[in-house]
Amino acid sequence: MHTSELHNERMAKMTFASVYPLYLTKVQKKGRTESELQTVIEWLTGFDVSMQLQIIEENINFETFFQRASLHPNASLIKGTICGYRIEEIENELTRKVRYLDKLVDELAKGKTLEKILR
Repeated sequence: MHTSELHNERMAKMTFASVYPLYLTKVQKKGRTESELQTVIEWLTGFDVSMQLQIIEENINFETFFQRASLHPNASLIKGTICGYRIEEIENELTRKVRYLDKLVDELAKGKTLEKILR
């Protein structure tokens, strides 16, 4: 699926610090914990809790966030639709990685077990 350059640029410039509270609110509303959210983020990116906090403090954008990340080898197994986009069809690599993260947070909020989320 082709996303517009404006959309891809917006994804690259968005900061992890700006979306983390949104992710946290979303999962906590559904009875999940911050620890579970942090586990999901660590699985995808390799960033442990202290690194996640440092990244939030640094206020880095998603472009830098994913440049520093060690994406899990099974990340490509993340399939489905998020925000109207089929993840596996997103051509822009960075946008696809951001959508991987969005999808994992959605799965957590929808009550999937960590075992199923962490493919």
